[in-house]
Amino acid sequence: MVEIPETLPARMFLLAYDLNKKRLALSGGTLGYLLRAAALTELYLDGRLDEERRRPTPGTPGEDPYGLVAQISASRPRSWQYWVRKDGRAMVRTVRQELADGGWIRVRHRRRLGLFPHDEITVRDPRVVKTLWGGASSALRGRPVAHVNSYDAAAVALAAAGELKTVLPAPDRRRHKRRIEELTARSGPAAPAARKVIRATQYSAAASGG
Repeated sequence: MVEIPETLPARMFLLAYDLNKKRLALSGGTLGYLLRAAALTELYLDGRLDEERRRPTPGTPGEDPYGLVAQISASRPRSWQYWVRKDGRAMVRTVRQELADGGWIRVRHRRRLGLFPHDEITVRDPRVVKTLWGGASSALRGRPVAHVNSYDAAAVALAAAGELKTVLPAPDRRRHKRRIEELTARSGPAAPAARKVIRATQYSAAASGG
């Protein structure tokens, strides 16, 4: 069997990797939102975060690998969208380092045209990404939603929120719309919050001509 990372953010980072183009399929900003939402979802599914008045609150004490529970505990009540937006790029760096340290990816520091810094990312074993794809695919098509692995369900919900084409091309998002909604409802509030944040960012960029 192919071993895959345990954390949901690490899995989503790998799912965002395009094996054909050998690069990440999302920009750093969008990827950061997706990884923050993945971390919030993991905490929610494991009971370490609860929800009160549509805001995350600390739940059962336990591991806090990315420090989000500590951030939420130290803050006044804020929306899920706020916590999805916060420190997104730092989250990308943290998860990337986690994967590099674990031997899942290789990061080479390059310069485009000899001037501009650029990090070239390579997945060491493409079978890991394909295994994660398989889990997401089976979540879309197989057993009743209640029996789907919680992280596979969350991967689909997050991929839909981020319009992650490596996992859910547009035709699949349309074809499986109802199933995606059911998987999203099962996965908690962070994925819908990420969708709102990402769409607002896209709209802002389009309005400004970016």
